[in-house]
Amino acid sequence: MSTLQERYKSVNERIKKACSDAGRSPDEITLVAVSKTKPDEDVISLLREGYVHFGENRARALEDRMESVQNTSAVWHFIGNLQTNKIKYMVHRVNWIQSIHKKKALKEVEKRASEINREIQVLIQVNISEEDQKSGCDPEQLSGMLKYAQDLKYTKVRGLMGMATFTDDSEVVRPEFKLLKSLRDEHLHLNGGSVDLKHLSMGMTNDLEVAIQEGSTMVRVGTAIFGERNY
Repeated sequence: MSTLQERYKSVNERIKKACSDAGRSPDEITLVAVSKTKPDEDVISLLREGYVHFGENRARALEDRMESVQNTSAVWHFIGNLQTNKIKYMVHRVNWIQSIHKKKALKEVEKRASEINREIQVLIQVNISEEDQKSGCDPEQLSGMLKYAQDLKYTKVRGLMGMATFTDDSEVVRPEFKLLKSLRDEHLHLNGGSVDLKHLSMGMTNDLEVAIQEGSTMVRVGTAIFGERNY
């Protein structure tokens, strides 16, 4: 059985190959290791190896993880369905909130971050798969959210996030990734103030290669690094 470190390195090799095939540099890609349900020791072990970006998809799990893993090098990403009333529990340490999908959430992040004088990087989540169970704003809502975010002080919008249909069929997910990139490109004219649409967070264990081919700058990988979950 491969070790945690070997699996992490294997994912990095997949990223390097995908970048090579797409004519891109691996330096353009941030790998976020999604550690949900896995023990703190797994996260600590990767931190010892110099890996720093970690994601959780539940607010309480993120709060507990940030509290128990006392390592100042760690960069914490919240990637799950975001309930506005949970924001206050994470702003003290979270670095990225990738799943902002309502103006109300932007307002709440700004309020809570201002109280502790701390900047937080966020991504606007767009529903690119048109599945009802997937969170994300509708594409036509994006412009209004970005215009609102321009004047924020502590909430820095750094790009878009999308979750594709869960399938191994690349021809299903590819147009969804293309949609997210095209939406980003169409809204670049709204860069300014606290908006800088640099990042596209898209791609997971089963589709990261396609996502990189279509312009992803962040991939969120759990199973390929940490192994199957114990649900």
